[in-house]
Amino acid sequence: MTHQHRSCSRHAVAAAALLACGAASAQTLTMWVHAGPGPERDAYIESVKAFNQAHSGLKLELVALPEGSYSDQVNAAALAKKLPCVLDFDGPNVYNYAWSGKIVPLDGYTVGGAMKLEMLPTLVKQGTYNGKLYSVGQYDSGLAIWGNRKLLEKAGVRVPTKVEDAWTLAEFEEALKKLKAAGVPTPLDMKFNYGIGEWLTYGFSPIVQSFGGDLIDRKGYKSADGVLNGSAAVKALTAVQGWAKNGWINPATRDDGDFANSRAALSYVGHWTYNDYKKALGDDLVLIPSPKFGAKAATGAGSWNFGISSDCKHPREAAKVLEHLMSQREIERVTSLNGAVPGTRSALVKSANYGEAGPLRLYVQQILGGVAGVRPQTPAYPAISSAFAEAVNNIVGGRDVKRELDRAVKKIDETIEDNKGYPVM
Repeated sequence: MTHQHRSCSRHAVAAAALLACGAASAQTLTMWVHAGPGPERDAYIESVKAFNQAHSGLKLELVALPEGSYSDQVNAAALAKKLPCVLDFDGPNVYNYAWSGKIVPLDGYTVGGAMKLEMLPTLVKQGTYNGKLYSVGQYDSGLAIWGNRKLLEKAGVRVPTKVEDAWTLAEFEEALKKLKAAGVPTPLDMKFNYGIGEWLTYGFSPIVQSFGGDLIDRKGYKSADGVLNGSAAVKALTAVQGWAKNGWINPATRDDGDFANSRAALSYVGHWTYNDYKKALGDDLVLIPSPKFGAKAATGAGSWNFGISSDCKHPREAAKVLEHLMSQREIERVTSLNGAVPGTRSALVKSANYGEAGPLRLYVQQILGGVAGVRPQTPAYPAISSAFAEAVNNIVGGRDVKRELDRAVKKIDETIEDNKGYPVM
């Protein structure tokens, strides 16, 4: 997510470079973000500019790095003890970073105490490891189903719009069957074009959880055996495999256009597709809650967030950066561009999309109603995600469900054993 103190002109981003290099007497702090060219990077350039204008004795320098290689760069910098003062990282990496000493607890700083009261409960949970808060999040994520109202009504499918009205497994599969019969080529888009990676864990583990399984036994996080390869998880991924066999989903899709171009009537994905989908479908776009495949509905939560590295020689000043980032103005700045769920209660109230009458309010209802859950709070998460994503890919491709889940469990448990159960340092 490296190279902390080269000349400002070489690696600071555009407008931030001028601000960071301006005053030699000011204390310079470096902040890394995962953002290539695009709206988020533009937001952080403006955010850094605003911070520097408000803090005469401090100069914040922004380094924006490509998402694809970001984690590798963070790990390399950590080995060299050259992490920046402030860095962002994907939610499930919090626990591994905290356990391995890359980031420090925030509880002793104003931002740590104040944010526990103000952040969404999912973000507080995401940022907490071993009873301490290690990260703060400007935004959360939403996962549900986008629907094409015209195609659904034509096929005679009931369209739920409230959490309490969610489809059951039987209703969901009946809807897919009806849509296929009505001529929709592959009724459900599940974003297989995103590849074998975090999407498969973020998107498909809630299906397992709704059926009653999980990625790991969350009591102690010592083993995935009997949980990820138990009967509920097997049932869940056997169902997903069945959707592929029935032609209801298209695992071979290579682009983002199946739903927008009406090749699919439903799209199981997150909040980030809203603007494109709205442009494509207009008033026919409807947001449908995550189904209750088992006893309860389950959906994903969490996203990229900020922490202070253990290499930072000025952590109190870095905490001021976090306070600035978590201000309502800065949350509004970034979420107005990336479309994510604002991470604090005050910012939610002001949001046109996520406020009480907003078109994306369902995501907030899922978060506040306990439907949304964070990924396992364990340093083993990267190993869990890698093993699970590979299993899902193989299962959708037709391989034996139980055997693939057993293999995933073996990989996860071996990683935990190799790290002696990840003892708290």
